[in-house]
Amino acid sequence: MKKITSLLLVLCMVLGLMGSASAVSAADIKIGMICIGDENEGYSANHINGLLRAMEALGIAKEQVTFKYNTPETEAAQEAAYDLAEAGCNIIFANSFGHESHVAMVASEYPEIEFCHATGTSAMNAGMENFHNYFAAIYEARYVSGIVAGMKLNEMIESGKITADTAKIGYVGAFPFAEVISGFTSFFLGARSVCPSATMEVRYTNSWGDMALEKETAEALIANGCVLISQHADTTGAPTACEAAGVPCVGYNISMIPASPTQALTSSYVNWAAYYQFALENVLAGTTFPADWSAGYVDGAVAITELNPASVPAGTAEKVAEAEAALKAGTLKVFDVSTFTAPAGAGYTVDAEGHLTSAFATDTNGDWTPDANEVVIDGYFSESSVQSAPYFAIIIDGITAVVE
Repeated sequence: MKKITSLLLVLCMVLGLMGSASAVSAADIKIGMICIGDENEGYSANHINGLLRAMEALGIAKEQVTFKYNTPETEAAQEAAYDLAEAGCNIIFANSFGHESHVAMVASEYPEIEFCHATGTSAMNAGMENFHNYFAAIYEARYVSGIVAGMKLNEMIESGKITADTAKIGYVGAFPFAEVISGFTSFFLGARSVCPSATMEVRYTNSWGDMALEKETAEALIANGCVLISQHADTTGAPTACEAAGVPCVGYNISMIPASPTQALTSSYVNWAAYYQFALENVLAGTTFPADWSAGYVDGAVAITELNPASVPAGTAEKVAEAEAALKAGTLKVFDVSTFTAPAGAGYTVDAEGHLTSAFATDTNGDWTPDANEVVIDGYFSESSVQSAPYFAIIIDGITAVVE
C-alpha cells in the first residue's frame, strides 16, 4: 500500500472533497452548535471555547452563534438541528457521538446548510455533500501526557514510594469504544516509553459525563492498587478523588489543576479552534471541504495543558519537548508495532512474538472494503488515516480492561 505522507492529503484523496455552498460574509454568517453539555462541563467547554476563538479570528461576532446546550443523544438532537436550520444557520456543528444519526437526518433535508459532526464515522459513506465528520489526532497528545505520567511513576519508584512492579496506572474510561481504547492505549504507550514496568487497569463508566460515577470509579481503581489515575471522561470527578487520596492524575479536555492543585500533572486536549476556523473559512468562501478531517501536533490541533509545578518531576518539560518535536517531524509514531504486543484477535494478525503485522480499519456496519484499508504501514498502526475518528480497538499486553 502506498505510504501515507500526509494525513490531511490522504483524507482528501480517499474520502474526496465534499460540500458546496454560496459564499457568505463574516457579518452575515449564522452558526449553530449542538452540545452534549455546556460551558461547565470540560468536553463541551473545550468545543465552545474553540468555536469562539475561531470566530474571533475571523471577525465573526459572538451574537452570530446559537448554542443548544445539554442536548442528549436522542431525538432532542434532531429537534435542535431542525431549530437551527430553520433559524437560518449556514453551518451547524454537533459535538457528541450519539448526535450523529439525528444530525445526518436533518442534513439530508437541508442540502444548502453544512452540517459538521464531531467524533462520528458515517460521513465518508453518507453520500451527502453537506455532511462532515471531524476529530483530531488526540492519541498524539495522550501519548505525550503519558510520558508525563511515566516520569511521575519513575520519581515515585526512585523515592521508594512504590516499586517498579507496582507502577500500576488506573484509567477511568467512558465506553469500551475504539475512541476510548485508542486513547488509553496511546497514553499507556507514552507512559511505558519512560517507565517500562508500568501496567494499566481500565474501568468503564458507560457515560461520557457523570461526575459522581467517575469519582467513584477512580476511588475503586485507587483501592485496587493504582498509584496514578488518568481518564477519558468529561468531568472533574476523577481528579477530585485523586486530590483527596493524594494520588497523581492526568486529565482530559481542560486543565485539572483547579480541581486537583497538588496532584494534577497535566491534561491532553484537542484545540478544536483548528477545525472550526477551517470549516468556517470554507463556508465564508463558498468552497468545498472534506467529508472527514483530522489533524495533530504538526497542525496545532492537539496539545497538553500546562505542567503543574507542584507535582511534575524535574526533567519532565524536556521529555515533553523532545516527544512533541518528534511527533511534528514525523519521526515518532505513537502506534509503532515494535513497542507493544497483543494476543491474536479478530480483524488483525500478530507474529510469533505478538507484534502486530496486519490490521484493517472497518466500521460497525462493515461498509468499508477491507483490502483497501490495511492500516499497518511501514511498521506502525496508522490511526485516523482512513477516517477522522479513531479505530484502534486492540487490548494490548500490559492493559487489563474491566467491562461490567
